[in-house]
Amino acid sequence: MSIDNLSLLLPEIALLTLACATLMVDIFSNDPKHGPGYWLAQLTLLVTAVLVLVTYTGDSQYAMAGMFVSDAMSGLLKFAICIISLFALFYSREYLLRHDIIKGEYFVLGLFAVLGMLVMVSANNLLTVYLGLELLSLSLYAMVAIHRDSSSASEAAIKYFVLGAIASGMLLYGISILYGVTGSLELGAVAQVLEGQSDYPTLAIFGLVFVLIGVAFKLGAVPFHMWLPDVYQGAPTAVTLFIGSAPKLAAFAMAIRLLVDGLGPLLPDWQQMLMILAVLSMATGNLIAIAQTNIKRMLAYSTIAHIGFLLLGLVAGNAGGYAGAMFYVITYALMSMGGFAMIILLGRKGAEADQLDDFSGLAERSPWLAFLMLILMFSMAGIPPFLGFWAKWFVLREVIQAGFVWIALLAVAFAIVGAFYYLRVVKLMYFDEPREPDEPQCSTPLRTVLSVNGLSLLLLGLSPGLLMSLCMAAFSP
Repeated sequence: MSIDNLSLLLPEIALLTLACATLMVDIFSNDPKHGPGYWLAQLTLLVTAVLVLVTYTGDSQYAMAGMFVSDAMSGLLKFAICIISLFALFYSREYLLRHDIIKGEYFVLGLFAVLGMLVMVSANNLLTVYLGLELLSLSLYAMVAIHRDSSSASEAAIKYFVLGAIASGMLLYGISILYGVTGSLELGAVAQVLEGQSDYPTLAIFGLVFVLIGVAFKLGAVPFHMWLPDVYQGAPTAVTLFIGSAPKLAAFAMAIRLLVDGLGPLLPDWQQMLMILAVLSMATGNLIAIAQTNIKRMLAYSTIAHIGFLLLGLVAGNAGGYAGAMFYVITYALMSMGGFAMIILLGRKGAEADQLDDFSGLAERSPWLAFLMLILMFSMAGIPPFLGFWAKWFVLREVIQAGFVWIALLAVAFAIVGAFYYLRVVKLMYFDEPREPDEPQCSTPLRTVLSVNGLSLLLLGLSPGLLMSLCMAAFSP
């Protein structure tokens, strides 16, 4: 292994080293607020993001005997994961301090989860994909159960662990079948073997089904969504915020690596499967979200609906569709993070603002916070000029150009249905009487970061060209 190849792994090596250092610092720190560990974790993410930019070349380069790839897609997604995780840990600390459940291992687990995401993004081998996924999943299981005195958090962690283990087993079974069919674990070699066969073995399709189940579970697509509403509602809001943001980017990268890079020759087969998953996800997510009174559960079903739109980009089956899906998942991570951060901000010690009624009259209590929530809800609904509109437009354009007009029309219909429960939140804020007369109490840094988060959706929506061009460049030949 040459030093040049090893330099491609600098972000991951730095992250692993500093994550271990964070653990040691927290062990020997007497600060009840775990400040040293938190600030070192944030520094770790900043250093990792800088190293991603430093090592980025835009060309596809391989390391670790072809098991690791550095390309345009990995560079953009890794940088986005680091920045989004940095914001997520900031929001998390505010929540954990307020509820007196802050633990130093939370930030260490977050860093190891980010390491798993980076490995998934740069995986060029079926086993590398699996190792990254397991590192991410095991960290998330522990983070969900971080509040050990909460029965709902413990229940959510057990559900997540059991269902995640089943999905992980199915993915591993699919990988073993593909290895048996192709004789290789390297994604490029798997694609080459399948490309050279005019008649795909039935076993290859069989392996594809199991691999797709694993991908669909991590994304939260119907009918593999059963864990998502319960985990989102039961987990502490800080953990829900983390799960609903950066890991979605890693799950998207896993889908691209497995389906496009490895199983590209089976495009006609997985394309049909994704069509079914996309339609079911959009229908189930939008319709069931209408009946929810808990906003965390409503946003969970909203996530399922968004995943349906994300899958439409993969259904298009071309570089434009994949770029549209990447644009969508980055946009979704920003919107989801802002939505759950607002729940954190409105909460108070011993009580969470996780009911829709908690947003009643927010415009009267705090016009600025109500405006930020309006931006978030309008963006999720896909109303111009917010960034969420361009995400839906980008994906729908590629689907129509690929010839799937009927599925684009269905997507538009479900988007209109979904607009109802987003606008209901706006109606509660601006037209209902407040349940509490006082302005929400929160720290100035939290209010500032949330303002940046919300306004970014408006500013990027007014000028979406830069992000679109970066996503297109990630998949240009």
